[in-house]
Amino acid sequence: MTTTVQDDDTRSDAESGQADGLFGAGRGYAILLVICGALGLLAAWIITIDEFHLYQNPSYVPGCSINPIISCGNIMKSAQAKVFGFPNPMMGLVAYPVEIGVGMALLGGARFRPWFWRGLQAGTLLGTIFVTWLQFESLYSIGSLCPWCMVAWVGTITAFWYTLVHNVRTRVIPAPTAVRNLLLEFHWAVLVLWFGVIIMLILIRWWSYWSTLI
Repeated sequence: MTTTVQDDDTRSDAESGQADGLFGAGRGYAILLVICGALGLLAAWIITIDEFHLYQNPSYVPGCSINPIISCGNIMKSAQAKVFGFPNPMMGLVAYPVEIGVGMALLGGARFRPWFWRGLQAGTLLGTIFVTWLQFESLYSIGSLCPWCMVAWVGTITAFWYTLVHNVRTRVIPAPTAVRNLLLEFHWAVLVLWFGVIIMLILIRWWSYWSTLI
């Protein structure tokens, strides 16, 4: 099996979890959580700052608005940017530090009960559903892309996927043996396909514009 971020210390994690009901994680997965959380937090922080500038000056142009397609300003002015009545990045300012904290705790040797891991799985799943909806809205409703939003997309989806891989590996989330083995062997292929589809949708959506840059 290919050695990856999720399978260092895999046997000891699974065996110790079965013995006392607590599950830790390998160093690779913990570092991945910290990186994904840090990327999401950075993106949320920069977008929030730009939001404040935009409130103070409606004619303010964010630095990431560089052409008709890559335009953070269009995203920020849209209704989708305030789904719950406040700027979406403010949720990231709360959620991503939690992710970083979990990753740091795991690096320090922390081990958690199954309900904690399922809660983390549910949180990353909700985040992934939300960013997937935002992707659809950006492409087909707003008609613009925000680079920092895309950074948050990558961090959120990656954290969700490898949390799922971890939970299946440790059997916190049960799966048939064949499915579990396939998932652990080719976990990387899912993310490659996932991000590949997003890139293809972006290329197809604005191909008439991208083709002028070739």
